[in-house]
Amino acid sequence: MISFVLGVEDLADTRFALSPLHETLLSLRVLQDPGLSALHLPWRRSVIGELGALDTGLLMSLVAQRRTIPDFLTPQPAGFAPGFEEQLAVVCQAPPAQVRHDLLLAHAPDPLPEALRAATAADDDDAAVTGLRDTICELLRRYWEVAIEPMWPRMRLVLEADMTYRARQLALGGARLLFADMHPNLRWEGGALHIDKMISEHRVAASGQGLLLVPSVFAHKPAPPVSPEVPPRLVYPSRGVATLWEQTPAADMTALVSLLGASRARLLGLLEEPLATVEIARRLRVTPSAVSQHLRVLHATGLVNRARDGRQVLYRRSALGDQLAARASTTTR
Repeated sequence: MISFVLGVEDLADTRFALSPLHETLLSLRVLQDPGLSALHLPWRRSVIGELGALDTGLLMSLVAQRRTIPDFLTPQPAGFAPGFEEQLAVVCQAPPAQVRHDLLLAHAPDPLPEALRAATAADDDDAAVTGLRDTICELLRRYWEVAIEPMWPRMRLVLEADMTYRARQLALGGARLLFADMHPNLRWEGGALHIDKMISEHRVAASGQGLLLVPSVFAHKPAPPVSPEVPPRLVYPSRGVATLWEQTPAADMTALVSLLGASRARLLGLLEEPLATVEIARRLRVTPSAVSQHLRVLHATGLVNRARDGRQVLYRRSALGDQLAARASTTTR
């Protein structure tokens, strides 16, 4: 069991963040063991053939046999929604001593895999460890581009929906309600958050550092840092993952035209994938300002969701919008 002891100030500083780098690392678990989550099999099937010339041996060695991941590969998100490159830049600056320590700690008590062993064999060979670190960073960048980045806007919508729900839970019932349905292995008791069924055991006093909560699409159970020296952080399974890879039936928009009007019905039909205003305008061959007017109405009525991705805002049909489109398709067949 791992416990985070949280005082009043720590609870007041409990916050959420997104982490594309965490998702990238956690997705390797699903590639290693598809039995971890049947929900992600469609994603796994789509990705497995795209890895091509990537060094999958080194890639898979980053996840230990007990499924732990070295802490230096998952740095604390600096803000609410850091970019992948921003997070990877932190990893690329990790000192050789930290890289060596975290690799050994994550894989203990097992020996390091062959792909990692040679570069970390000597305690004073910082050049070899630095070379390994840089190779890992470049490998993760290429893997992100192939496996995660194309789906990141869609994942982000699911993660932000989870955070909205959790924030409401915290507002309604405090820490006890916040953690009540996060995962069966979590319990709030005696001023501490206890994470059961962990392979290690330690107790971390937050002591004013607060608690960072990171929802994850690929986490199958709560994942705190391996080392007790890392500030309190909890990656936890996000709600709504079951909807992530499902295919929404293509809708016949005829039934929607009389309800929404032809322009909004066509727009709603496009939004089964996250799109920016400019891209929607390009596909519909209208001006972005016209699209913005329709999006405001559809968002105000709960038919589309929106989420910021860098400098642009992405729109996608909400669950209600999906139901409406699917119902129209069914009733017009």
